[in-house]
Amino acid sequence: MELRGSRSKGLPWRVCLINYAKMPRKIIPYNSKLKQLARKLRNDSTLGEVLLWKELNGKQFYGYDFHRQKPLLNYIADFYCNELDLIIEIDGRYHDHIETYELDLQREAELKKYDLTILRFSEQEVRKDMVNVLRTIEGYIAEYIEKNNR
Repeated sequence: MELRGSRSKGLPWRVCLINYAKMPRKIIPYNSKLKQLARKLRNDSTLGEVLLWKELNGKQFYGYDFHRQKPLLNYIADFYCNELDLIIEIDGRYHDHIETYELDLQREAELKKYDLTILRFSEQEVRKDMVNVLRTIEGYIAEYIEKNNR
């Protein structure tokens, strides 16, 4: 086997090579009416979303392909990676309200039916502590790889 490229952000080669294997793509249905709203949200991103996108964009985060403002079911995920079954949400202040919290729980329950994991970070956390946000995502990747023997 020939190794190409370089190690991504310090992970061992075996982790980086995982992306070369073609995995069957999981199809998650979505409400097509959300496409226009998703496009608008991509253009009106919060500072936290912009900062995290700079880290995830272009397969630069360990070679994984993340999508921003991705419609899934009847929702729009802030960030989604099909290869990792991962959704990343950045919660602003409005998520502190009980009504929003209950809706988030319902949303998570529906998405978990598709074996998706949701990592949540606050807007402030992403703005002020990016190192630990990225460390948490790295930890998820390591667990996912170990669990799925990929």
